[in-house]
Amino acid sequence: MSMESCVLTLQGAEAGGFILIQDTVKCSGRGLLRCFINAALKRGEDVHVLGFESPETEVCAGLDSSCVQKLHFHKGFPDPLGWTRRSSFTVERFASQHITQLFKDTQQAKASVLVVDSLSLVLRHHDPLVFCQTLQELRKGGVIKTIIGLLHSDLHQQGVVGIVCYLASTVISVAPANNERHSVAKTTRRTKSGKVMQEEEYFSVCEDATLSVQASPRQPGHAQKERDVSEADPTSNLTFNLRLSEEERKAKEKVALPFVFSQEKKSALLKPTPGSGRIVYEPDANDDFDEEDPDDDLDV
Repeated sequence: MSMESCVLTLQGAEAGGFILIQDTVKCSGRGLLRCFINAALKRGEDVHVLGFESPETEVCAGLDSSCVQKLHFHKGFPDPLGWTRRSSFTVERFASQHITQLFKDTQQAKASVLVVDSLSLVLRHHDPLVFCQTLQELRKGGVIKTIIGLLHSDLHQQGVVGIVCYLASTVISVAPANNERHSVAKTTRRTKSGKVMQEEEYFSVCEDATLSVQASPRQPGHAQKERDVSEADPTSNLTFNLRLSEEERKAKEKVALPFVFSQEKKSALLKPTPGSGRIVYEPDANDDFDEEDPDDDLDV
């Protein structure tokens, strides 16, 4: 398995793609978000980050220093609402015209990547309908190649989360694994043809903002475990016997089942008897019987 198979989702993203990373308080997805940023920078793409929840130093930690000049961080932390006027980009300005202008100001000839950290903070201060319309406008505007957003799904109603997931071309849900060193990434990707592809991977984020992907439990080790379970005798620990002895099996085979005729009974029922097939009619005393020929008036 590729050590960066999760990042292949970004490499293969079509223009207008929207990659959504879902996390909860139990497992943060910000490390995975940094890996996506790092992968895009290494491919020579310009990346614009709307940093509402994390400082620039945290976002840039571990990124490839040779590519970091292509990272454009728009400061929203620690004043995302602009109360102290310490932010260069506030949540209130999350609109297609303002974001598009940020991209145009960099005077890049090709479309760039937009990263939002996080969408949850935006959703808390924007109507969900307006928020979705903004995402759609950004995807179709031609300036942005790919949108990558982090969403804290446990902070919103399931209906709102479902709408945002519907807009995304790829949804990556992260959750804790039994192994504390790794997390589980469940990826659902929808192609333009409507085909849905799903995958589950175990990963950890390295200090250099790269991914270390481990084999899923469905790999050979897990398959061996499944075989061991299937080969175990499910009747071994029962308090009653489900198996038949040889004598019981023979007695069962001799039992005549209801509505099943033996060959002898079939022959007896199908054997013709004397007089079979004849119809005998005995007239009743009250029958209206006319002895005259009903056709005697015909000249034949």
